[in-house]
Amino acid sequence: MSHATDNRPEALLAMDPGIADQLLADRHRARLAALTRTDPHFVAHDLADPSPAAAVALAGAEVLFTGWGATPLTAEVLAAAPRLRAVVHAAGSVKHHITEACWERGIAVTSAAGANALPVAEFTLAAILFANKRVLYAAHLYRGLRTRHDWLRELAGSGNHRRTVGIVGASRIGRRVIELLRPFDLDVLLYDPYVDAVEAALLGVRPVELDELCAGSSVVSVHAPQLPETHHLIGAAQLSAMATGTTLINTARGSLIDEDALLSELRSGRLHAVLDVTERELPSPLSPLYDLPNVLLTPHVAGSLGNELHRMADHALDELERFAAGLPFADPVHAGSLRRQA
Repeated sequence: MSHATDNRPEALLAMDPGIADQLLADRHRARLAALTRTDPHFVAHDLADPSPAAAVALAGAEVLFTGWGATPLTAEVLAAAPRLRAVVHAAGSVKHHITEACWERGIAVTSAAGANALPVAEFTLAAILFANKRVLYAAHLYRGLRTRHDWLRELAGSGNHRRTVGIVGASRIGRRVIELLRPFDLDVLLYDPYVDAVEAALLGVRPVELDELCAGSSVVSVHAPQLPETHHLIGAAQLSAMATGTTLINTARGSLIDEDALLSELRSGRLHAVLDVTERELPSPLSPLYDLPNVLLTPHVAGSLGNELHRMADHALDELERFAAGLPFADPVHAGSLRRQA
């Protein structure tokens, strides 16, 4: 088919090649080839210093199909892509590669953040239900005892009936967690300065200030974006306000919690934590977080993993199909709201 009669947009895969292999199954590459004029097996990694083949592809690209490891789209990179009109990101945040130059150029942007929110919310739901049931504590104790024990007495204060869960941040993930919690006999508090009482009522939560949420929740789950004003949002004052036995869950960003203050509470055994992210990723090999019995530490795996990556690819290809048909993105990223997003 000649380009004169082929109206499909020219596309270029731009991400870490290893990520592309995990993200795109054969069916995704076939759909990409059907929707666009591209080599679905060619991946350009470094657009700032492209290979000759990547430079040619970038010069003709009308849309970039990006993922983790994408090159920041600076003014210099964009100058080498004069036909570029859109970026479809098959992952979550676009903050690492969408620059002010993209908005100045009027490039349309979309991401699969909504698809990536789903596994994070599912991970969080499991963590909340396990935390209230004191599963981690029971497992550690059982491993040590290896004999019969009066579990009814030991776990007398546990359970998920009419417990209060505090959600910090009505982000995509925070909202999905709230939705997933609805079938359970739980009361949900929300702290988010951008959500008013009317919207909170529609979400089915009670809006409160952060300190009240921390003091009144058996589980506090953090879903706020990483911003200068959210640095150490959960600090010593908020941690000390939490009742003994409260579990703090963080699947957002490590910088949202004052880790030194948290470690003090965790070492004492007063609080529990489920941490999928930490202030330093990885924590130091000597960090007590690895060994504390009241901590579940995971290596940033709450987001899309394994076959969940294919959900993001499906979402991105749906958006690419809309672009190819001349339609607006269903889930666009806007410059004005990007600052408050993850």
